[in-house]
Amino acid sequence: MIGLVAGLFLRAFVVLTGTALATFALLWHAPGDPALSIAQARYGTIVSDEVLDFIRAEAGFEDGFWTAFWAWLAPLVQGDFGQSSVNGRDVWPNLVTAMSYTFPLAIFSLGIGLAISVPLALIATRKPGSWMDRGAVALASVGVAIPAFWLGLLLILLFAVQLGWLPAMGAETTAHSVLPALTLGFGVAASMTRIIRSGILEARGQPFLPAFYRRGVASRDIARDHVAPHAAVPVITVLGLELAFLLEGLVVVEVIFARPGLGSFLVHAIFARDFPKVQAVVILTAVIFVVVNLVIDLVYRSLDPRLDVRDA
Repeated sequence: MIGLVAGLFLRAFVVLTGTALATFALLWHAPGDPALSIAQARYGTIVSDEVLDFIRAEAGFEDGFWTAFWAWLAPLVQGDFGQSSVNGRDVWPNLVTAMSYTFPLAIFSLGIGLAISVPLALIATRKPGSWMDRGAVALASVGVAIPAFWLGLLLILLFAVQLGWLPAMGAETTAHSVLPALTLGFGVAASMTRIIRSGILEARGQPFLPAFYRRGVASRDIARDHVAPHAAVPVITVLGLELAFLLEGLVVVEVIFARPGLGSFLVHAIFARDFPKVQAVVILTAVIFVVVNLVIDLVYRSLDPRLDVRDA
């Protein structure tokens, strides 16, 4: 167990360090003058050379890549994300505010995806190869092929413009989260339906199941104790991957629906070349992935005790 924990922490350290270095390098070597972008975001379109020199010195652009990287990384290890290059305010309070809009929306979207995909997959697997099965697979394939930004615009045109049932912009009430959550939830449901269906069919085809039927074990008990745990293993893996889809899709969806979440926070920071804010979002995303992978690894072992600690 000690080796397992040490291996997990080592992988987490490598992933987070590599992410921090790659993000800083990409921003540092991005085309254009970052000092000019920061000055324009801070003072307006016309700036003097003196202002540019001041911003370069303030942001550490003249200190060299490695000096600037370690100057940013050292406080980060202590939980200090630094100050915004544009307004000089601490990044962490603004990041927490953005997370308060994004994380509930991500959970809401995941819940919608599961609420659609689980019943649809169960209906499809009742009679494999039937018209219901083929219809569920076709519906899931169409859902995967639809881009989130296009689906979001269609939902705005239908429910906000034509019907007037739901608001399209902002995040003041729960109703403002419905259309963004549906936009992301449909994509989650599309991919989850296929995975859950395949997992159930594979679990039902295991060679040891007929022995339980011959012994008179109830079908409900077999489904609960053997089919469901076996089918849950690939589903849990995809749930971790769906988190990546949600974090990626949230950037586009929050911009479309004008929500003040992590997506809008990141887009505005990129345009302003606000390095501390961009790096904070990337590091936060990397931490989430590390934690999710750790949880998935632990859940694997609870579902399948045959996994040895050496497989970690």
